[in-house]
Amino acid sequence: MKHLLASTVLALAFSSVGTLAAHAAGDCSEVTVAAMNWQSAEVLASLDKIILENGYGCEVSIISGDTVPTLTSMAERGQPDIAPEGWVDLVPEVINRGLAEKKLVATGHALSDGAQQGWFIPKYVADAHPDIKTIGDALKHPELFPNPEDSSKGAVFNGPQGWGGTVVTAQFFKAYDAANKGFTLVDTGSSAGLDGSIARANENKQGWLGYYWAPTAILGRYPMVRLGFDAPHDAAEWKRCNSNADCPDPKLNEWVADNVDTVVTAKFAERAGEPVMTYLGKRSWSNATVNELLAWMTDNQANGDDGAKHFLETKKDVWTKWVTPEAASKIEAAL
Repeated sequence: MKHLLASTVLALAFSSVGTLAAHAAGDCSEVTVAAMNWQSAEVLASLDKIILENGYGCEVSIISGDTVPTLTSMAERGQPDIAPEGWVDLVPEVINRGLAEKKLVATGHALSDGAQQGWFIPKYVADAHPDIKTIGDALKHPELFPNPEDSSKGAVFNGPQGWGGTVVTAQFFKAYDAANKGFTLVDTGSSAGLDGSIARANENKQGWLGYYWAPTAILGRYPMVRLGFDAPHDAAEWKRCNSNADCPDPKLNEWVADNVDTVVTAKFAERAGEPVMTYLGKRSWSNATVNELLAWMTDNQANGDDGAKHFLETKKDVWTKWVTPEAASKIEAAL
């Protein structure tokens, strides 16, 4: 997630569950589910395991994965069966080819509002200054976002070197001519440094402006508002310059949300059965829901299984809409 995500708009042909799942009961034995190596994907894989095993009688094995190798393996070798949180914009060629060759099926959006990257400000700042809606609005007020090293200037906090979001933020800083508007670009040095700057600002109710992304635990702990942009998205310009650290003349652009979908192999879709595929099609949650859960997991040093059980115990109003009444009763009994 911390790497630059391609903004390619994928023509994901969401296949008909009814067509692929010809048998209502299906064969749900020996299901492999990929748990990617970040918190939100880990808890979603655990959640699928609990629901599929207890609600639908599946036999689920969790395997370790990461976006590119997992989705490539699914398209080329048909394993694993399910990638619950597939950042498909990272591998548009693999996904589009897998869909065209009918080797992959995208059941729907795992994140209903997409993965979000951009510039954020604390909610208390946004509430106190309702005129600040976009990045351009925020850059009119360096006094609201003071640099901790030089309060005469505003600060835009950036991620560490090597992140794609860090490159884009630096290019946005140039495009907005932020230096001439009284701002400095602050290199936080590490993920921990970036998180620490947000935590300190929120604990002290100070202004903060900079790069971050969702879903993440820290946005569940500290309410932050993602700023709008002052230009529509231009995919060609984004590729030419906004995502290119060496480009000298970046233009204003929109940082669009990335598609995060649940992807299964076509073979699994054919054998799993309609109830399972219907569940995977309905199982979608928002960044706000995930942020809250990740914050709880971080505060309680919880793993994916702990987080999944906590979610099922506390968010019945959410997950029962994904499953059949019969499956809901079985899952509650198992809890």
